[in-house]
Amino acid sequence: MAIALTWRLLRRATGLLVVLLAVVMGVTPMGCYISRAAYEEARILSRRQPIARLAADTSANAKTDAATRAKLGLVVAARRFAVDSLGLNAGKSFTTYSRLDRDTLVLVLSAAYRDRLERKTWWFPVVGRFPYKGFFDFEEAQRTAVAMRKDGFDVTLGASSAFSTLGWFNDPLVSTTVAMDSISLANTIIHELLHNTYFAKGRVPFNESFASFVGGRGAEHFFRARGDTSSLRRAEEDWQNDLVLGAFWERLAQEIDSVFAALPTDSSAARIAARDTVYARGRRRLVDSVAPQLKGYPVGWGERVALNNAVLLSRRVYAERLDRFDSVYTAGGRDLRRAIERIVASDRARVDSVGKGK
Repeated sequence: MAIALTWRLLRRATGLLVVLLAVVMGVTPMGCYISRAAYEEARILSRRQPIARLAADTSANAKTDAATRAKLGLVVAARRFAVDSLGLNAGKSFTTYSRLDRDTLVLVLSAAYRDRLERKTWWFPVVGRFPYKGFFDFEEAQRTAVAMRKDGFDVTLGASSAFSTLGWFNDPLVSTTVAMDSISLANTIIHELLHNTYFAKGRVPFNESFASFVGGRGAEHFFRARGDTSSLRRAEEDWQNDLVLGAFWERLAQEIDSVFAALPTDSSAARIAARDTVYARGRRRLVDSVAPQLKGYPVGWGERVALNNAVLLSRRVYAERLDRFDSVYTAGGRDLRRAIERIVASDRARVDSVGKGK
């Protein structure tokens, strides 16, 4: 009797929990956001098809056009190169493909406090806090950006061609990623497979910058191995651009940090005025010195790119001290696989040392 009563109470409690969860998901802002994300992820997953099969299908009845098949073939080749030549762990990544109905997958919003180099974070169930928020509803993204600017935040909002469920699902390659040029596509594949291979917990700038290095240099090695001299030259130019811009963002962050450190934390207006002066000086340096070094960038890019705390922090995540990774690569005879192994071993040793209190 007691057991039967317990099960009835449990069923009722579970039913109530489901009803409450449905209400929360339907009427609260976070619930609506998560519901939309779940719906979009379900649509993407439902359209998955094996990449290898699509790339190999050259029949008259093939549902994938020749240009897309060529890109998918490049993905297969880049994935194999990353595993065989660079020693990366591919797992099941980039084995399936989903074609979307739109050109932009998601808009990503990042925000930062104007009087200090600190990003605003958002809390999500299960995964915790993140310094950015992705929107499948583009109008909602624009409204949120406007509201945050009114609240006094620096904001950056931009399109992303891909996103990750952080291992909850076997995320497919989507058509917005395949729409990239071949160099960016190969770079992205190798970049993401580096994350599969090594990911330092809680150290986003290190992880993303390390992956930027491996993706950039990896694309060079990939196209060199294929004998594609035209793509190799463009990949080399892209990496040099990354180094130049990485140095620019690094110097700018140091200058902003310095002016903030020199002023009291409660002097918000003075801190903002001082950092605006630094950004104005940085703009001149970007236009007069940095932009002329960049290959393939549109004319006037230096005048148009936004400079604020949100942009600076977002850019630095992917470009923090790229030169330090490149120095390991150069010292090792430009052997990328060896450089990856040395960087991973060094970082693991550092983590172990910290853990032991040395």
